[in-house]
Amino acid sequence: MASFKEAPFQGQVNRVLVVPENNGDGTIQSVDTKQVDATFDGFPGEVHSGSTRGACVRVQEIYEEGTPIRNVRQISIISEEEMALVAEGLEIDEIKAEWLGANLELSGIPDFTLIPPGTRLLFESGACLVVDMENLPCAFPAKEIEKEHPGKGKLFVKNARQRRGITAWVEKEGGIRAGDSVQVWLPIQPAWPHA
Repeated sequence: MASFKEAPFQGQVNRVLVVPENNGDGTIQSVDTKQVDATFDGFPGEVHSGSTRGACVRVQEIYEEGTPIRNVRQISIISEEEMALVAEGLEIDEIKAEWLGANLELSGIPDFTLIPPGTRLLFESGACLVVDMENLPCAFPAKEIEKEHPGKGKLFVKNARQRRGITAWVEKEGGIRAGDSVQVWLPIQPAWPHA
């Protein structure tokens, strides 16, 4: 029995970025790298890479902050189309991927942030990422936007709900390059009726 819908959606990789481990300036800003060889720890040299991470505010109901847990937030992915909608809501020309600390900017996938957990993103090399969940809007990108567009950062969280993108982890290693196609393999999973 198949676990995924047969016809995957197709998108494209616009940009590949990393937040360097030795950033030093305390920002979340990522920088273009054009391509990366994804490993089971994530993107090499990236601040969010690693097989484990310290528990943060996102799981504070379950774990004490700093508790070592599995890192399913290795990679942050956004959609060009969704960022255009967020920029429109902020009344600015654009929101750049680096302001959000994004690792991948994709295009061509409708309602990208709403793709379900467990979705596989399969790249041309055979590299595969598994979607963890929506990357909820927070204050860090708002600060970066505020630097570029004073008075607009405070509008980010409201306008980025269900458009902020997702986090993912590496299931199969391989190269990811700007310009590559990406297949979106959706799991066959009914909605839990008790949510």
